[in-house]
Amino acid sequence: MKTLKLLWVGVGVTTAFAVLVCYNHVTKHIQAPAVSDIGLHGYVSISTGQYLDIHCKRCALVSSSGRMQNSGHGGDIDRADCVIRMNNAPTLGYEADVGHKTTLRVVSHTSVPLLLKNDTYYFGRSADTVYVFWGPEGNMRMDGKGRIFNALFRVAKKYPQAKVYTVTRERVLYCDSVFQNETGKNRMKSGAFLSTGFFTMVLAMDICDSIQVYGMISDNYCSQTNHTAVPYHYYERGKMDECHMYKAHERAPRGGHRFITEKAIFAKWATRKKIEFLHPSWTDEKIVS
Repeated sequence: MKTLKLLWVGVGVTTAFAVLVCYNHVTKHIQAPAVSDIGLHGYVSISTGQYLDIHCKRCALVSSSGRMQNSGHGGDIDRADCVIRMNNAPTLGYEADVGHKTTLRVVSHTSVPLLLKNDTYYFGRSADTVYVFWGPEGNMRMDGKGRIFNALFRVAKKYPQAKVYTVTRERVLYCDSVFQNETGKNRMKSGAFLSTGFFTMVLAMDICDSIQVYGMISDNYCSQTNHTAVPYHYYERGKMDECHMYKAHERAPRGGHRFITEKAIFAKWATRKKIEFLHPSWTDEKIVS
C-alpha cells in the first residue's frame, strides 16, 4: 500500500505535539498515565493521551446502507474477530441482519449529538467498544475551544470505562492527501468532504489483516438499469434512497461527499489488500487496477 504510507515522514513531531496538547488538556482535570508511543499515532485517547493499539485478524466492516435490511448476515458478522460500525448505526432490533457485536465504531463530528442523545446506550453499556471520532479542526481542537472535543471530553469523564479516541489533525490531512493521490483532485478545492466510510476504511486497513465489507455497493452499481432501490440507512424509513443520495452528493458543487468516487478508490485498494465486498458481492464486477 504505497499510497497509504505517504506523508508519514515529517509528521512525527507535529503529531507528538498534538498528543501533548491533548494530554495537557486532559491532565488539568484527571490523573492520566504517561503517554505511550505504542500504537497508531493518528488516533489518540481523550482520557489518557495514548495511541490506539488494536489489531484484528479478520474484520467485518458493516455498512449503514439499507441494503442490510433482510440480509440475514448477522451471524456471519458476529463471527469476525472485530466488527466495525459507523456513526450511530444501531444493532438493537437488527441483530439478524447486522449482528450485535461492536468492536470499533467510527463516528463523524456531525453524528456526535445523535450518540449523546442516548449516551447510556452507546457509552455506558458498551464498555468493550472503541469509539473513534473524526472532524474538522474547528470542532475537534483540543485547547478548550473545540465544541465537539469538549463534549466528548465530558463523556469520557462521565463514563470513565468508555474508550474514546479522536483522529488527529495530521491523520485527517493524511486522508486528504490519500484522496488527492488516488484521484488527482484536491479535496478542498473540489468542494468535497470525505465520508465516515473513507476514514473507516483507512482505519480498517491499518488494524485488520483482512476485511469483509457488508452492504457497500460498488462505484458503478447505481448506473445499472436494474439496480435495487433501498433506503440510505437500514434503520431509517421513508428517507431518500441510497443511489439518489449518492448521485446528489457526487454532483454537489460544494459540501458533498464523493461516495461514488470513494467506492472506486476502495475497489483499487481491494486489488492490493485482502478486502472482500459482500451483499452485494463485487466479485462479478470489474475492479479498476
